[in-house]
Amino acid sequence: MSLTAGRAPVTHPGVRAEQARDLVTAMVDNPSGQTSASVYETGRLVGLAPWLPGHDVRVSWLLDRQRADGGWGGPDGYALVPTLSATEALLTVLRRGEHGPAGPLAGAARRGLAFLAGALGAGAPPDLPATDLIVPALREGVERHLARPPAGLADWAGARLPLPAGLDPGRLTRVRGLLATGRPVPEKLAHALEVAGDGACRAAGVRPAGAGAVGASPAATAAWLGRPEPGPALDYLRAVSGRGPVPCASPITVFERAWVLGILARAGVPPAVPGSLVADLRAAVGASGAATGPGLPADADTTSVTLYALARLGRPLEVSRLDAYDTGRHFCTWPGEDGASVTTNAHVLDALGQHPGHPGVAATVDRVAGWLVERQEPDGRWADRWHASAYYATYCVLLALADHARGAAARDAVRRGVGWLLDTQRADGSWGRWGGTAEETAYAVLALAGAGRPGDTRVDAALGRGRHRLSEWDGDADGPALWHDKDLYRPTLIVRAAVLAASWSTSATSTATAQP
Repeated sequence: MSLTAGRAPVTHPGVRAEQARDLVTAMVDNPSGQTSASVYETGRLVGLAPWLPGHDVRVSWLLDRQRADGGWGGPDGYALVPTLSATEALLTVLRRGEHGPAGPLAGAARRGLAFLAGALGAGAPPDLPATDLIVPALREGVERHLARPPAGLADWAGARLPLPAGLDPGRLTRVRGLLATGRPVPEKLAHALEVAGDGACRAAGVRPAGAGAVGASPAATAAWLGRPEPGPALDYLRAVSGRGPVPCASPITVFERAWVLGILARAGVPPAVPGSLVADLRAAVGASGAATGPGLPADADTTSVTLYALARLGRPLEVSRLDAYDTGRHFCTWPGEDGASVTTNAHVLDALGQHPGHPGVAATVDRVAGWLVERQEPDGRWADRWHASAYYATYCVLLALADHARGAAARDAVRRGVGWLLDTQRADGSWGRWGGTAEETAYAVLALAGAGRPGDTRVDAALGRGRHRLSEWDGDADGPALWHDKDLYRPTLIVRAAVLAASWSTSATSTATAQP
Protein backbone atom coordinates (compact mmCIF):
# COMPACT_ATOMS: atom_id res chain seq x y z
CA MET A 1 0.00 0.00 0.00
CA SER A 2 1.35 3.45 -0.89
CA LEU A 3 1.98 6.12 1.70
CA THR A 4 -0.63 8.33 0.09
CA ALA A 5 -3.31 5.67 0.09
CA GLY A 6 -2.51 4.53 3.61
CA ARG A 7 -2.61 8.02 5.07
CA ALA A 8 -5.60 9.62 3.42
CA PRO A 9 -7.77 11.94 5.51
CA VAL A 10 -10.44 10.04 7.39
CA THR A 11 -13.07 12.79 7.58
CA HIS A 12 -16.10 12.06 5.39
CA PRO A 13 -16.63 14.54 2.51
CA GLY A 14 -20.10 15.30 3.83
CA VAL A 15 -18.61 16.38 7.14
CA ARG A 16 -16.16 18.67 5.38
CA ALA A 17 -18.96 20.18 3.29
CA GLU A 18 -20.86 20.87 6.50
CA GLN A 19 -17.73 22.51 7.95
CA ALA A 20 -17.52 24.76 4.90
CA ARG A 21 -21.16 25.77 5.35
CA ASP A 22 -20.48 26.46 9.01
CA LEU A 23 -17.63 28.81 8.07
CA VAL A 24 -19.89 30.83 5.79
CA THR A 25 -22.66 30.90 8.41
CA ALA A 26 -20.19 32.12 11.05
CA MET A 27 -19.13 35.02 8.81
CA VAL A 28 -22.75 36.01 8.25
CA ASP A 29 -23.67 35.70 11.94
CA ASN A 30 -20.65 37.67 13.18
CA PRO A 31 -19.74 40.28 10.56
CA SER A 32 -17.07 41.81 12.81
CA GLY A 33 -14.95 38.69 12.37
CA GLN A 34 -13.16 36.37 14.76
CA THR A 35 -9.57 36.76 15.94
CA SER A 36 -7.55 35.66 18.94
CA ALA A 37 -7.16 37.90 21.97
CA SER A 38 -4.12 40.17 22.10
CA VAL A 39 -1.85 40.64 25.10
CA TYR A 40 -0.72 44.00 23.72
CA GLU A 41 -4.20 45.37 23.11
CA THR A 42 -5.63 43.96 26.36
CA GLY A 43 -2.75 45.49 28.31
CA ARG A 44 -3.48 48.89 26.77
CA LEU A 45 -7.13 48.60 27.78
CA VAL A 46 -6.11 47.76 31.35
CA GLY A 47 -4.00 50.90 31.47
CA LEU A 48 -6.32 53.24 29.58
CA ALA A 49 -9.84 52.13 30.51
CA PRO A 50 -10.15 50.72 34.07
CA TRP A 51 -13.78 51.89 33.97
CA LEU A 52 -14.66 49.47 31.16
CA PRO A 53 -16.65 46.40 32.35
CA GLY A 54 -14.40 43.36 32.69
CA HIS A 55 -11.33 45.24 33.92
CA ASP A 56 -10.49 42.74 36.68
CA VAL A 57 -10.98 39.88 34.24
CA ARG A 58 -8.47 41.47 31.87
CA VAL A 59 -5.90 41.94 34.66
CA SER A 60 -6.27 38.30 35.70
CA TRP A 61 -6.03 37.20 32.07
CA LEU A 62 -2.71 39.02 31.72
CA LEU A 63 -1.37 37.42 34.90
CA ASP A 64 -2.40 33.96 33.70
CA ARG A 65 -0.57 34.38 30.40
CA GLN A 66 2.83 35.41 31.69
CA ARG A 67 5.52 32.95 30.61
CA ALA A 68 7.94 31.27 33.00
CA ASP A 69 10.72 33.55 31.73
CA GLY A 70 8.74 36.69 32.64
CA GLY A 71 7.68 37.57 29.11
CA TRP A 72 4.38 37.53 27.27
CA GLY A 73 3.58 36.66 23.68
CA GLY A 74 5.32 34.67 20.99
CA PRO A 75 8.85 33.25 20.74
CA ASP A 76 11.96 35.21 19.88
CA GLY A 77 11.57 38.96 19.40
CA TYR A 78 7.78 38.65 19.20
CA ALA A 79 7.62 38.86 23.00
CA LEU A 80 8.93 42.44 23.17
CA VAL A 81 5.79 44.45 22.36
CA PRO A 82 3.30 42.35 24.39
CA THR A 83 5.68 42.23 27.37
CA LEU A 84 6.10 46.00 27.33
CA SER A 85 2.32 46.42 27.22
CA ALA A 86 1.55 43.90 29.97
CA THR A 87 4.32 45.17 32.26
CA GLU A 88 3.30 48.82 31.86
CA ALA A 89 -0.33 47.84 32.49
CA LEU A 90 0.54 46.01 35.73
CA LEU A 91 2.64 48.94 36.91
CA THR A 92 -0.34 51.20 36.26
CA VAL A 93 -2.65 48.91 38.25
CA LEU A 94 -0.15 48.85 41.13
CA ARG A 95 0.07 52.64 41.17
CA ARG A 96 -3.72 52.90 41.34
CA GLY A 97 -3.78 50.45 44.24
CA GLU A 98 -6.51 48.33 42.69
CA HIS A 99 -7.12 44.63 42.06
CA GLY A 100 -6.53 43.32 45.61
CA PRO A 101 -3.15 42.38 47.16
CA ALA A 102 -0.14 43.89 45.40
CA GLY A 103 2.12 40.85 45.88
CA PRO A 104 1.19 38.82 42.76
CA LEU A 105 1.02 41.95 40.63
CA ALA A 106 4.39 43.24 41.83
CA GLY A 107 5.96 39.83 41.29
CA ALA A 108 4.63 39.63 37.75
CA ALA A 109 5.76 43.20 37.02
CA ARG A 110 9.22 42.44 38.42
CA ARG A 111 9.58 39.39 36.19
CA GLY A 112 8.38 41.43 33.22
CA LEU A 113 10.94 44.16 33.92
CA ALA A 114 13.75 41.62 34.18
CA PHE A 115 12.71 40.13 30.86
CA LEU A 116 12.56 43.56 29.21
CA ALA A 117 16.01 44.54 30.47
CA GLY A 118 17.42 41.77 28.30
CA ALA A 119 14.94 41.82 25.42
CA LEU A 120 15.21 45.54 24.68
CA GLY A 121 18.93 45.26 24.09
CA ALA A 122 18.76 42.06 22.04
CA GLY A 123 18.54 43.66 18.61
CA ALA A 124 15.86 45.00 16.31
CA PRO A 125 12.36 43.59 16.95
CA PRO A 126 10.32 41.88 14.19
CA ASP A 127 8.71 44.08 11.55
CA LEU A 128 5.28 44.51 13.13
CA PRO A 129 2.98 47.45 12.35
CA ALA A 130 3.79 50.58 14.42
CA THR A 131 6.55 48.85 16.43
CA ASP A 132 8.77 51.88 15.83
CA LEU A 133 6.16 53.98 17.67
CA ILE A 134 4.89 51.48 20.22
CA VAL A 135 8.25 50.45 21.70
CA PRO A 136 9.48 54.00 22.46
CA ALA A 137 6.07 54.99 23.82
CA LEU A 138 5.79 52.01 26.19
CA ARG A 139 9.42 52.22 27.22
CA GLU A 140 8.76 55.84 28.15
CA GLY A 141 5.69 54.81 30.14
CA VAL A 142 7.55 52.08 32.05
CA GLU A 143 10.39 54.44 32.94
CA ARG A 144 7.86 57.04 34.14
CA HIS A 145 6.54 54.44 36.62
CA LEU A 146 10.05 53.53 37.72
CA ALA A 147 10.89 57.16 38.53
CA ARG A 148 8.70 56.58 41.60
CA PRO A 149 8.09 52.84 41.62
CA PRO A 150 5.07 51.30 43.35
CA ALA A 151 5.39 49.17 46.48
CA GLY A 152 7.47 46.06 46.05
CA LEU A 153 9.63 47.46 43.25
CA ALA A 154 11.81 49.96 45.10
CA ASP A 155 14.99 48.31 43.80
CA TRP A 156 13.95 49.33 40.28
CA ALA A 157 13.80 53.02 41.20
CA GLY A 158 15.24 55.20 38.45
CA ALA A 159 16.05 52.26 36.20
CA ARG A 160 16.53 53.08 32.51
CA LEU A 161 15.72 50.63 29.76
CA PRO A 162 17.64 50.46 26.48
CA LEU A 163 16.01 51.23 23.15
CA PRO A 164 16.50 48.54 20.49
CA ALA A 165 18.95 49.38 17.73
CA GLY A 166 17.37 50.95 14.69
CA LEU A 167 14.36 52.49 16.46
CA ASP A 168 14.24 56.28 16.19
CA PRO A 169 12.32 57.92 19.07
CA GLY A 170 12.13 61.06 16.96
CA ARG A 171 9.37 59.51 14.87
CA LEU A 172 7.12 59.25 17.93
CA THR A 173 7.83 62.90 18.68
CA ARG A 174 6.81 63.89 15.17
CA VAL A 175 3.57 61.87 15.39
CA ARG A 176 2.67 63.55 18.64
CA GLY A 177 3.47 66.91 17.09
CA LEU A 178 1.13 66.18 14.19
CA LEU A 179 -1.71 65.35 16.57
CA ALA A 180 -1.12 68.58 18.49
CA THR A 181 -1.73 70.62 15.33
CA GLY A 182 -5.25 69.24 14.96
CA ARG A 183 -4.67 68.35 11.32
CA PRO A 184 -6.23 65.14 9.97
CA VAL A 185 -4.29 62.02 10.88
CA PRO A 186 -3.63 59.32 8.25
CA GLU A 187 -5.96 56.36 8.70
CA LYS A 188 -3.15 53.86 9.17
CA LEU A 189 -1.72 55.98 11.99
CA ALA A 190 -5.09 56.01 13.77
CA HIS A 191 -4.72 52.24 14.28
CA ALA A 192 -1.96 52.96 16.83
CA LEU A 193 -3.29 56.25 18.21
CA GLU A 194 -2.59 55.12 21.78
CA VAL A 195 1.14 55.88 21.28
CA ALA A 196 0.28 59.59 21.49
CA GLY A 197 -0.43 59.39 25.22
CA ASP A 198 -2.54 62.26 26.54
CA GLY A 199 -2.49 63.85 23.09
CA ALA A 200 -4.72 61.08 21.77
CA CYS A 201 -7.71 62.06 23.91
CA ARG A 202 -10.34 63.60 21.63
CA ALA A 203 -7.62 64.46 19.11
CA ALA A 204 -9.18 66.90 16.65
CA GLY A 205 -7.57 65.23 13.63
CA VAL A 206 -9.11 61.83 14.39
CA ARG A 207 -12.67 60.73 13.75
CA PRO A 208 -14.12 57.37 14.85
CA ALA A 209 -15.65 55.19 12.14
CA GLY A 210 -19.42 54.88 11.91
CA ALA A 211 -19.57 52.10 14.51
CA GLY A 212 -17.41 54.10 16.93
CA ALA A 213 -14.02 52.44 16.45
CA VAL A 214 -10.83 54.45 15.99
CA GLY A 215 -8.50 52.65 13.61
CA ALA A 216 -10.39 49.37 14.20
CA SER A 217 -8.41 49.15 17.46
CA PRO A 218 -9.72 48.84 21.04
CA ALA A 219 -6.57 50.51 22.37
CA ALA A 220 -6.74 53.42 19.92
CA THR A 221 -10.44 53.87 20.64
CA ALA A 222 -9.90 53.89 24.42
CA ALA A 223 -7.05 56.39 24.03
CA TRP A 224 -9.24 58.69 21.94
CA LEU A 225 -12.27 58.37 24.24
CA GLY A 226 -10.35 59.05 27.43
CA ARG A 227 -13.34 58.65 29.77
CA PRO A 228 -16.56 56.62 29.74
CA GLU A 229 -18.66 59.15 27.90
CA PRO A 230 -21.79 57.64 26.30
CA GLY A 231 -21.68 57.37 22.54
CA PRO A 232 -20.59 55.11 19.68
CA ALA A 233 -16.95 54.81 20.85
CA LEU A 234 -17.99 53.55 24.28
CA ASP A 235 -20.54 51.22 22.68
CA TYR A 236 -17.79 49.81 20.45
CA LEU A 237 -15.48 49.16 23.42
CA ARG A 238 -18.21 47.43 25.38
CA ALA A 239 -19.08 45.26 22.40
CA VAL A 240 -15.55 44.31 21.42
CA SER A 241 -14.38 43.57 24.96
CA GLY A 242 -17.27 41.33 25.96
CA ARG A 243 -16.11 41.89 29.57
CA GLY A 244 -12.76 40.25 28.85
CA PRO A 245 -9.61 40.40 26.68
CA VAL A 246 -9.72 42.08 23.27
CA PRO A 247 -8.24 41.47 19.79
CA CYS A 248 -5.72 43.65 17.96
CA ALA A 249 -8.21 44.69 15.31
CA SER A 250 -11.97 44.62 15.03
CA PRO A 251 -13.95 44.65 12.82
CA ILE A 252 -12.06 42.66 10.16
CA THR A 253 -15.13 42.04 8.01
CA VAL A 254 -13.69 42.32 4.50
CA PHE A 255 -10.36 40.69 5.35
CA GLU A 256 -12.01 37.63 6.87
CA ARG A 257 -14.62 37.17 4.14
CA ALA A 258 -12.22 37.67 1.24
CA TRP A 259 -9.57 35.29 2.57
CA VAL A 260 -12.01 32.56 3.60
CA LEU A 261 -13.93 32.60 0.33
CA GLY A 262 -10.76 32.87 -1.76
CA ILE A 263 -9.12 29.93 0.01
CA LEU A 264 -12.20 27.73 -0.28
CA ALA A 265 -12.84 28.60 -3.92
CA ARG A 266 -9.24 27.94 -4.95
CA ALA A 267 -9.31 24.51 -3.33
CA GLY A 268 -12.61 23.57 -4.95
CA VAL A 269 -14.53 23.54 -1.67
CA PRO A 270 -18.18 24.12 -2.61
CA PRO A 271 -20.08 26.07 0.07
CA ALA A 272 -23.24 27.93 -0.91
CA VAL A 273 -22.45 31.61 -0.45
CA PRO A 274 -25.43 33.89 0.24
CA GLY A 275 -25.88 36.53 -2.41
CA SER A 276 -26.07 39.19 0.29
CA LEU A 277 -22.56 38.31 1.48
CA VAL A 278 -21.18 38.58 -2.05
CA ALA A 279 -23.01 41.88 -2.56
CA ASP A 280 -21.51 43.26 0.66
CA LEU A 281 -18.05 42.18 -0.49
CA ARG A 282 -18.52 43.91 -3.84
CA ALA A 283 -19.77 47.06 -2.11
CA ALA A 284 -16.63 47.13 0.07
CA VAL A 285 -14.44 47.72 -2.99
CA GLY A 286 -14.39 51.45 -3.69
CA ALA A 287 -12.46 53.46 -6.24
CA SER A 288 -9.29 53.12 -4.15
CA GLY A 289 -9.86 49.48 -3.28
CA ALA A 290 -10.96 47.68 -0.13
CA ALA A 291 -9.98 48.00 3.52
CA THR A 292 -9.78 45.26 6.15
CA GLY A 293 -12.59 46.98 8.02
CA PRO A 294 -14.03 50.42 8.89
CA GLY A 295 -11.45 52.85 10.23
CA LEU A 296 -8.55 51.30 8.33
CA PRO A 297 -7.21 52.51 4.98
CA ALA A 298 -7.78 50.63 1.74
CA ASP A 299 -4.78 48.49 0.82
CA ALA A 300 -3.59 46.44 -2.12
CA ASP A 301 -3.55 43.19 -0.14
CA THR A 302 -7.20 43.28 0.92
CA THR A 303 -8.20 44.69 -2.45
CA SER A 304 -6.49 41.97 -4.48
CA VAL A 305 -7.77 39.07 -2.37
CA THR A 306 -11.29 40.53 -2.53
CA LEU A 307 -11.05 40.88 -6.31
CA TYR A 308 -9.76 37.32 -6.60
CA ALA A 309 -12.54 35.90 -4.41
CA LEU A 310 -15.24 37.82 -6.29
CA ALA A 311 -13.90 36.62 -9.63
CA ARG A 312 -13.91 33.01 -8.44
CA LEU A 313 -17.48 33.50 -7.23
CA GLY A 314 -18.53 34.71 -10.67
CA ARG A 315 -18.97 38.36 -9.66
CA PRO A 316 -15.75 40.02 -10.93
CA LEU A 317 -14.84 43.68 -10.61
CA GLU A 318 -12.34 45.70 -12.63
CA VAL A 319 -8.72 45.20 -11.57
CA SER A 320 -8.06 48.88 -12.33
CA ARG A 321 -8.74 49.46 -8.62
CA LEU A 322 -5.20 48.20 -8.05
CA ASP A 323 -3.60 50.81 -10.31
CA ALA A 324 -2.98 53.29 -7.48
CA TYR A 325 -0.71 50.75 -5.76
CA ASP A 326 1.52 50.05 -8.76
CA THR A 327 4.99 51.49 -8.18
CA GLY A 328 6.17 50.50 -11.65
CA ARG A 329 8.31 47.72 -10.18
CA HIS A 330 5.96 46.01 -7.74
CA PHE A 331 2.74 46.83 -5.87
CA CYS A 332 2.87 48.59 -2.52
CA THR A 333 0.47 47.57 0.23
CA TRP A 334 -0.45 51.24 0.54
CA PRO A 335 1.14 54.40 -0.88
CA GLY A 336 4.20 55.40 1.13
CA GLU A 337 4.75 51.91 2.56
CA ASP A 338 8.08 51.33 4.29
CA GLY A 339 9.42 48.19 2.64
CA ALA A 340 7.42 45.81 0.46
CA SER A 341 5.33 42.66 0.86
CA VAL A 342 5.74 39.50 -1.19
CA THR A 343 2.32 38.17 -0.15
CA THR A 344 0.63 41.39 -1.25
CA ASN A 345 2.27 41.01 -4.66
CA ALA A 346 1.39 37.31 -4.85
CA HIS A 347 -2.23 38.25 -4.19
CA VAL A 348 -2.04 40.98 -6.83
CA LEU A 349 -0.80 38.32 -9.26
CA ASP A 350 -3.80 36.14 -8.37
CA ALA A 351 -6.23 39.01 -8.94
CA LEU A 352 -4.68 40.02 -12.25
CA GLY A 353 -4.64 36.40 -13.37
CA GLN A 354 -8.42 36.33 -13.27
CA HIS A 355 -8.52 39.02 -16.00
CA PRO A 356 -6.02 37.86 -18.65
CA GLY A 357 -7.70 39.89 -21.38
CA HIS A 358 -7.59 43.21 -19.56
CA PRO A 359 -5.24 45.69 -21.32
CA GLY A 360 -1.72 45.55 -19.91
CA VAL A 361 -2.39 42.64 -17.56
CA ALA A 362 0.00 40.21 -19.24
CA ALA A 363 2.93 42.61 -19.01
CA THR A 364 2.13 43.46 -15.39
CA VAL A 365 1.88 39.79 -14.49
CA ASP A 366 5.33 39.17 -15.96
CA ARG A 367 6.78 42.16 -14.10
CA VAL A 368 5.31 41.21 -10.72
CA ALA A 369 6.26 37.56 -11.19
CA GLY A 370 9.83 38.60 -11.91
CA TRP A 371 9.89 40.75 -8.77
CA LEU A 372 8.67 37.80 -6.68
CA VAL A 373 11.27 35.46 -8.17
CA GLU A 374 14.01 37.92 -7.22
CA ARG A 375 12.85 37.83 -3.60
CA GLN A 376 13.13 34.10 -3.13
CA GLU A 377 15.51 33.15 -0.32
CA PRO A 378 18.59 31.03 -1.17
CA ASP A 379 17.03 27.92 0.39
CA GLY A 380 13.86 28.25 -1.70
CA ARG A 381 11.45 29.85 0.74
CA TRP A 382 9.83 33.29 0.79
CA ALA A 383 9.31 35.37 3.94
CA ASP A 384 6.99 38.30 4.47
CA ARG A 385 6.08 41.16 6.78
CA TRP A 386 2.48 40.08 7.43
CA HIS A 387 3.11 36.62 8.88
CA ALA A 388 5.67 35.09 11.22
CA SER A 389 5.91 31.86 9.23
CA ALA A 390 7.63 31.48 5.88
CA TYR A 391 5.14 28.70 5.13
CA TYR A 392 2.39 31.26 4.62
CA ALA A 393 4.48 33.45 2.32
CA THR A 394 5.80 30.46 0.38
CA TYR A 395 2.28 29.10 -0.08
CA CYS A 396 1.01 32.44 -1.39
CA VAL A 397 3.87 32.94 -3.83
CA LEU A 398 4.12 29.34 -5.06
CA LEU A 399 0.44 29.17 -5.99
CA ALA A 400 0.50 32.59 -7.67
CA LEU A 401 3.59 31.73 -9.73
CA ALA A 402 2.38 28.23 -10.58
CA ASP A 403 -1.00 29.55 -11.75
CA HIS A 404 -0.02 32.72 -13.58
CA ALA A 405 3.72 33.14 -14.23
CA ARG A 406 5.49 32.23 -17.45
CA GLY A 407 9.10 31.46 -18.26
CA ALA A 408 11.98 29.32 -17.05
CA ALA A 409 12.89 31.57 -14.10
CA ALA A 410 9.42 31.26 -12.59
CA ARG A 411 9.35 27.50 -13.15
CA ASP A 412 12.73 27.15 -11.45
CA ALA A 413 11.56 29.28 -8.51
CA VAL A 414 8.52 27.04 -8.10
CA ARG A 415 10.71 23.95 -8.22
CA ARG A 416 13.02 25.36 -5.53
CA GLY A 417 10.08 26.41 -3.36
CA VAL A 418 8.58 22.94 -3.57
CA GLY A 419 11.99 21.52 -2.68
CA TRP A 420 12.16 23.66 0.46
CA LEU A 421 8.75 22.40 1.56
CA LEU A 422 9.78 18.80 1.00
CA ASP A 423 13.04 19.30 2.89
CA THR A 424 11.40 20.90 5.96
CA GLN A 425 8.53 18.49 6.63
CA ARG A 426 8.73 17.19 10.19
CA ALA A 427 8.90 13.51 11.11
CA ASP A 428 5.24 13.49 12.18
CA GLY A 429 4.13 14.83 8.78
CA SER A 430 3.59 18.43 9.89
CA TRP A 431 5.27 21.70 9.05
CA GLY A 432 5.97 24.71 11.26
CA ARG A 433 8.46 27.41 12.19
CA TRP A 434 8.65 26.68 15.92
CA GLY A 435 6.74 23.43 15.98
CA GLY A 436 4.28 21.63 13.76
CA THR A 437 0.91 23.42 13.52
CA ALA A 438 -2.31 22.72 11.66
CA GLU A 439 -2.17 26.16 10.04
CA GLU A 440 1.35 25.86 8.63
CA THR A 441 0.79 22.24 7.64
CA ALA A 442 -2.29 23.35 5.70
CA TYR A 443 -0.27 25.97 3.81
CA ALA A 444 2.41 23.43 2.90
CA VAL A 445 -0.18 20.87 1.73
CA LEU A 446 -2.03 23.46 -0.36
CA ALA A 447 1.23 24.68 -1.90
CA LEU A 448 2.46 21.18 -2.75
CA ALA A 449 -0.92 20.15 -4.14
CA GLY A 450 -1.10 23.25 -6.32
CA ALA A 451 2.52 23.69 -7.38
CA GLY A 452 4.10 20.23 -7.16
CA ARG A 453 4.59 18.20 -10.32
CA PRO A 454 1.78 15.67 -10.86
CA GLY A 455 3.05 12.14 -10.32
CA ASP A 456 6.13 13.21 -8.32
CA THR A 457 6.41 10.37 -5.81
CA ARG A 458 8.19 12.53 -3.23
CA VAL A 459 5.45 15.16 -3.39
CA ASP A 460 2.73 12.50 -3.22
CA ALA A 461 4.34 10.96 -0.15
CA ALA A 462 4.70 14.34 1.58
CA LEU A 463 1.07 15.17 0.82
CA GLY A 464 -0.04 11.85 2.24
CA ARG A 465 1.87 12.40 5.48
CA GLY A 466 0.68 16.01 5.72
CA ARG A 467 -2.98 15.17 5.15
CA HIS A 468 -2.76 12.32 7.63
CA ARG A 469 -1.37 14.70 10.25
CA LEU A 470 -4.22 17.12 9.54
CA SER A 471 -6.73 14.31 9.97
CA GLU A 472 -5.19 13.61 13.38
CA TRP A 473 -5.83 17.24 14.34
CA ASP A 474 -9.41 16.58 13.13
CA GLY A 475 -9.98 20.09 11.80
CA ASP A 476 -8.74 21.73 15.00
CA ALA A 477 -7.38 25.11 13.93
CA ASP A 478 -6.24 26.15 17.39
CA GLY A 479 -2.56 26.92 17.60
CA PRO A 480 -0.11 29.77 18.02
CA ALA A 481 -0.84 33.25 16.78
CA LEU A 482 1.30 33.79 13.67
CA TRP A 483 -0.17 36.81 11.84
CA HIS A 484 1.37 40.26 12.16
CA ASP A 485 -0.44 43.21 13.70
CA LYS A 486 0.72 45.27 16.66
CA ASP A 487 0.92 41.86 18.34
CA LEU A 488 0.78 38.39 16.81
CA TYR A 489 -2.79 37.24 16.25
CA ARG A 490 -4.74 34.37 14.71
CA PRO A 491 -7.70 35.09 12.38
CA THR A 492 -9.76 32.12 13.48
CA LEU A 493 -11.97 31.49 10.47
CA ILE A 494 -9.20 32.12 7.94
CA VAL A 495 -7.04 29.49 9.60
CA ARG A 496 -9.96 27.07 9.72
CA ALA A 497 -10.59 27.65 6.02
CA ALA A 498 -6.98 26.82 5.17
CA VAL A 499 -7.07 23.63 7.24
CA LEU A 500 -10.37 22.60 5.68
CA ALA A 501 -9.14 23.35 2.15
CA ALA A 502 -5.98 21.31 2.71
CA SER A 503 -8.04 18.39 3.99
CA TRP A 504 -10.49 18.51 1.08
CA SER A 505 -10.55 15.52 -1.23
CA THR A 506 -8.36 15.95 -4.28
CA SER A 507 -11.21 14.53 -6.34
CA ALA A 508 -13.51 17.47 -5.49
CA THR A 509 -14.17 19.41 -8.66
CA SER A 510 -17.03 21.68 -7.60
CA THR A 511 -16.50 25.42 -7.26
CA ALA A 512 -18.11 27.89 -4.89
CA THR A 513 -21.24 29.52 -6.21
CA ALA A 514 -23.17 32.58 -5.12
CA GLN A 515 -26.86 32.14 -4.51
CA PRO A 516 -29.53 34.85 -4.40
